[in-house]
Amino acid sequence: MSFFSKLFGFSSSDKKEVEPKEEPVLYEGFAIVAAPDKADSGQWRLSGYIKKVSDNPDEPDMERFFLRADTFPTREEAVTFIYRKGRQIIDEQGKRLFANGEPTGRT
Repeated sequence: MSFFSKLFGFSSSDKKEVEPKEEPVLYEGFAIVAAPDKADSGQWRLSGYIKKVSDNPDEPDMERFFLRADTFPTREEAVTFIYRKGRQIIDEQGKRLFANGEPTGRT
């Protein structure tokens, strides 16, 4: 372990495990990407992205991040509900999600 790691209290065990990325699910012209977050309680928090991929090379792709307080005992269950929540957000907000033209943001 390096001097700076000891000094600042970091160790190799402090690194978060990299979770496998989920395949995007296409819905109503948008892509929903599940990105469940491991909560301190050992459960999985509902979080993900809604992406709008532009066909025009002059326009940037856009994405919106969403995070909810809901937690689930397994990663698989969280992923299922992330896709459900993403579809709900798209149904409720549709094109308004990207109305401000900013390439990234939160819902």
